[in-house]
Amino acid sequence: MQTALVTGADGFIGSHLTELLLSEGYHVRALSLYNSFNFWGWLEQVRHPELEVVCGDVRDPDFCRHITRGADIVFHLAALIAIPYSYVAPDSYVDTNIKGTLNMLQAARDCGVERILVTSTSEVYGTALYVPIDEKHPRQPQSPYSATKIGADAIAKSFYNAFDLPVTIVRPFNTYGPRQSARAIIPTVISQIAAGEREIKVGDLSPTRDFNFVKDTCRGFLAIARAENVAGEEINIATGKEITMQHTLETIARLMDADIRWTVDPARLRPSKSEVRRLLGDASKLRDLTGWQPQFSLEEGLKATIDWFTDKDNLKLYKTDIYNQ
Repeated sequence: MQTALVTGADGFIGSHLTELLLSEGYHVRALSLYNSFNFWGWLEQVRHPELEVVCGDVRDPDFCRHITRGADIVFHLAALIAIPYSYVAPDSYVDTNIKGTLNMLQAARDCGVERILVTSTSEVYGTALYVPIDEKHPRQPQSPYSATKIGADAIAKSFYNAFDLPVTIVRPFNTYGPRQSARAIIPTVISQIAAGEREIKVGDLSPTRDFNFVKDTCRGFLAIARAENVAGEEINIATGKEITMQHTLETIARLMDADIRWTVDPARLRPSKSEVRRLLGDASKLRDLTGWQPQFSLEEGLKATIDWFTDKDNLKLYKTDIYNQ
């Protein structure tokens, strides 16, 4: 049985990836950010005999080596990801996203792992200069968050070039689904409607996004982990379809049979030069390497997400009256 180390396993995508790996027969060592409450985030909902939860922080290099020993493969997802918070706390993003990735790369090298997948983001591309966006698209640091992810990707690539570390950069476009934080448009709209709100607070509704349902994103990670000849590669996970934020909101309202109106909340607007206006991904490289295709349409994924958020036990975990940066 292979041991997979998942950093950021207590988060949205990480918890779903942990569940997928367990279902596929891996022993999963899942990293949850250390806290004095011994709270495991979304891993609190995951139970399995082959799940090993460890608590710590990727900002500590000695700890990173400690958790990497004995791992066959590393899925590095731990990161600070909220864009608005990166405007006010950029140093934290450098520490976690750049230095944390460096620590995991060094640990993977020292411990001789078979493969390490480093999680990137479509935000590194910024507003599309051409579509669909392939892996050769220029990088544009339109927020401190995206700048740190560009830096983390560059360090990962350098470890492949300098040390032959078997690292692959996995670049999901906009992932959504159950457990996503309310900072993103899909959960914030669904949770507000589910809580009975009829005046929905939103940011700019004109940008477009390429939305991946979380199960498809995780299947992409697994397909890359099992593929040959992917060391040193950067690989998009995308549907190749784009939708405006406004159309997304209207689709959610229709699926929830909700009569709503929306108001623009200035706190939810990015600075004008920081807003990514258009994202539409090209996943042909992933398809060619692995045969991956998305299994969920946007409506199917939204229905599954709505079902989860409208469960009262899940909804109560969200503060729908507060903007979560």
